[in-house]
Amino acid sequence: MAFSETPVPLRLKPSRQFPFLARHPWVHAHALSETGHQLECGQVVDLLDFDGNWVARGVINPHSRLRIRLYAFDANTEINEHYWRSKIDAAIARRRLSGPLDPEAAERIVFSESDLLSGLIVDRYADCLGVQFTAGALLRWQRPILEHLQTTLAARVMMVRIDEKTAKHEGIEAQNEWFDGRGQTEPVLYQQNELKLAVDLHGGQKTGGYLDQRLNHLAASHYFNGRRVLDVCCYNGGFGLLALKKGAKSVLGIDSSQAALEHAQEAVTRNALDTEAYGDIEFSQGDCFDELKRLGDEGQRFDAVVLDPPRFAGSRHQVDTALRAYRRLNSLAVELIPPGGVLVTCSCSGRVSRSEFLNMLLDVGRRKRRDLIVLENRGPSPDHPVAISCPESDYLKCIIAEVQ
Repeated sequence: MAFSETPVPLRLKPSRQFPFLARHPWVHAHALSETGHQLECGQVVDLLDFDGNWVARGVINPHSRLRIRLYAFDANTEINEHYWRSKIDAAIARRRLSGPLDPEAAERIVFSESDLLSGLIVDRYADCLGVQFTAGALLRWQRPILEHLQTTLAARVMMVRIDEKTAKHEGIEAQNEWFDGRGQTEPVLYQQNELKLAVDLHGGQKTGGYLDQRLNHLAASHYFNGRRVLDVCCYNGGFGLLALKKGAKSVLGIDSSQAALEHAQEAVTRNALDTEAYGDIEFSQGDCFDELKRLGDEGQRFDAVVLDPPRFAGSRHQVDTALRAYRRLNSLAVELIPPGGVLVTCSCSGRVSRSEFLNMLLDVGRRKRRDLIVLENRGPSPDHPVAISCPESDYLKCIIAEVQ
C-alpha cells in the first residue's frame, strides 16, 4: 500500500480530544473511533475530534498501541523531510542556550518528546553519535534524518539502535548497526566533569551511556569530601568516580552488570584515580537489594549512600509496585547511614511523580524513625529539557538529603 500524499483524517472517540488540545503527543489506539489499522506505518494523519474538528497532525503506526505520535498543532504545517530537519536544527540550537559547544564532551542533542520529536533520541560523544529510534513511524524518514544529523554535526561515526523491547512494542525489527557501515571497535573517548570517560556505542545501553546525571554527579560530589561512599547501581561509575576525585575517603560501587563494573575499573585507571593521591575504590557485582541487606547484616556503615537504580515503572500500572521497590531500597540504604550522613537517591521512572517520590521518602523516614532533610531537589542536565505538554518527560528525580 502506497502512502497518501495528503494526511488521512482519523476521529477520536467522544470527549477524548482534551489532552491533544493541550499538545500531548501520544494518541493510544483506545482513544480513537477510527483506529487506522489499515494504514501504512509512517502515514501522516490528521487527528479530528468526534465532531470532525481538526485537532493536530501526526504519524501513525498501526502495529503499536501508541497509535499516533503528534508533531504539528497548526494545520498549515506539513510533515516531511524538511520538517524533521528543521526540528533537529531547533534542538541543536536549544543546547547552545546553556553554553557553547565543547567538542570533547558529551551531550544529548535530541530528547524525543522534550524536543517535539517524539521517538528520536540522539546523544553526542565528542565527534560520534548514538541514535535511538523508539517510534516505528519515523523509520519512513530514517535515512534523511540520519544524513542530516551526520552532516550538521560532522559526525565521524554514528551508531543506530532500536532495542528489542521497542521493536516488539512497535512491530518493527530491532536494529544495532553503524550508519553506512562506518564504525569503530574501540570505545569512544570523551570528557565529563574533568574525567576522561569512554562509551561503547555498539554494546552499551540505549545510546551508549547516561548523560542526564552529569550535573547531579558534580553536585553530589561536593558532599562526599572525606566520607566513605556507597554507590549503588553505579553502572560505569558516574557518581563514585567523581566522588573519589573530589576527595571521598573511599568508594564502594555495586552493580548487577559485570561488564559495567569492568568499564568503571578501566575509568579508574584511565584517570589515575588508583594512585596514592586518592582514596580507596572497589567494585562488587550483585543485586542492589541483596547487597544492601548483606551490608546491613554485616553491620557496615557509610557516610554517604547513592541510589541510582534503573527504571522501576514503565507504565502507570506499575507505579504502586515501583513505589514499594523504592521504599524498600531507600529503607535499606538509610539503615547504613549514621546521623549526619548523606543520602543521594534517584528515580528515572517518568510515571512516578516528584511528589510521589518525596512522599515515599517521607514514609521511609517515618518507618525508620529517621529525619530526612532535603538539601537539593534536582532534575536532569539542561540538555534533557522537559516539555510542559508531556509531563512524562519530567522523569528524573535526584534528591540529596541529610539523614538524622
